[in-house]
Amino acid sequence: MTESGPHPGAWSLQRLMTEVVGSGHKSAEDMTRAQAREAFQRILAGDPAETTLGAFWLANRWKRNTPTELAAFADVMREESTVVAAPDCRPVDCGAAYDGKHTTALLGVGAGLVAAAAGTPVVTHSGDRVPTQEADVYRHVLDELGVKTDLDPTESAAMVDDVGFGFYYQPRFNPGIDGLRDRRAEMGVRTFVNTIETLANPADAAVHLGSFYHLPFAKRIVDALAAMETQSLDRILLFQGLEGYDDIRPGTTMVAEYDGEFTDFELETAAFGVDLDREDLAVQDVAADSARLTEAVLQGEREGPFADAIALNAAVRIYARRDEPSLEAALERAREAIADGSAADRLDALRQFDG
Repeated sequence: MTESGPHPGAWSLQRLMTEVVGSGHKSAEDMTRAQAREAFQRILAGDPAETTLGAFWLANRWKRNTPTELAAFADVMREESTVVAAPDCRPVDCGAAYDGKHTTALLGVGAGLVAAAAGTPVVTHSGDRVPTQEADVYRHVLDELGVKTDLDPTESAAMVDDVGFGFYYQPRFNPGIDGLRDRRAEMGVRTFVNTIETLANPADAAVHLGSFYHLPFAKRIVDALAAMETQSLDRILLFQGLEGYDDIRPGTTMVAEYDGEFTDFELETAAFGVDLDREDLAVQDVAADSARLTEAVLQGEREGPFADAIALNAAVRIYARRDEPSLEAALERAREAIADGSAADRLDALRQFDG
């Protein structure tokens, strides 16, 4: 394809490569908001040639995107691709890495249902075998649990209101990004699309919970979210998740918090009476084993590391929405929701939901 299609502005990707981002990670310049917007409009329109697009993605990986660039990309995604369907409740948006987990249990389904049972509605969203890892994500665990996942966004919003926990499926709510799958797979490395797809916020939530690999990146994500024009968040909680996902790491987890100002702290699982290590959460089949363990914990049939980990992750979601003033109080509330059977009730309701 040529670069003269639906967005014939001044800045083709080829020109941006030549004059702005393509000169290497030390000498490359940053794009303006307008340049970044036009670039991503062209990408969603299928405008750039494959070689040009690959080079542009790689150049941005080398130079590292600024919050302004990420905000511009994400705004275009929400304007031109994302279908927003907001539930009536005020959920926590959980934007985990879309390319998934390989070796440890995925705890977010159980944690979301426990949080829902404790009065904190939670939204999750994912694709299906997204590059580069193409590993197991929310959808696969929900499928193993017998939950309907191929939902229209309005059905997803109804699920959140009915159950307190809801799932949005990327091909339905973000088709433009889903349409880039093959080109992303050809790259062989992550691109900025892996970052912005987690910020889609299809439920238009005011609280975002996500993960990061190092603290400077968390600050960049917070600044990008603050710079966006298509959504406004009251509170952001990011942590150094297990396998890059939105699961608290055993031992020490770095947490970044934003509600007008940026702060960070270390979360020690042992300080909450949660004594486990990474091996305790290892599984052979992430989707099937995570589903089986989630059901056993919510039914009160399994105690120990998995139950502790699900309760603590639920507590983080409760705390993120400020439904409890501290993680300690949130954890107590999460444990109560498991013990009194209300978490198991939420799983039953989720399975019964049919749009």
